[in-house]
Amino acid sequence: MTPRRKNRATAGTRVAFADVNPSGYAALVIPGGRAPEYIRNDSACQKIVRHFFENQKPVAQLCHAGLVLAACGVLKGRRTAAYPALEPDIKAAGAEFVNTEAVVDGTMVSARAWPDHPAWMREFVRILKQKAPVRKLETAA
Repeated sequence: MTPRRKNRATAGTRVAFADVNPSGYAALVIPGGRAPEYIRNDSACQKIVRHFFENQKPVAQLCHAGLVLAACGVLKGRRTAAYPALEPDIKAAGAEFVNTEAVVDGTMVSARAWPDHPAWMREFVRILKQKAPVRKLETAA
């Protein structure tokens, strides 16, 4: 399913959540917008998210993505930013809501919305360099 909003770009998918093997991925980015409210109840999506948290892999989440993490039960005891209107949802999931541009909690980086992108990605790239460094490929001589 591709969620649509009036006057917004859409992006289709090439692979279903059920077909994803999360062990083949180094990190997870969950964008905000309206998609989180549609994908949060998908059991295969939840399995993917839990894999990243259980294996302490880097996760970047923005805006309404906290709805997905709340549905997965992975926010309890964490500090996270989210779209400000989600503060009650974040607290109900057992997390501390932090209203700032980039919140780092272990290998998770969160932010409120698109204006926070620079700080959010700066922190996420820092974690990626530590936890999922790029390996140089050998070239044939």
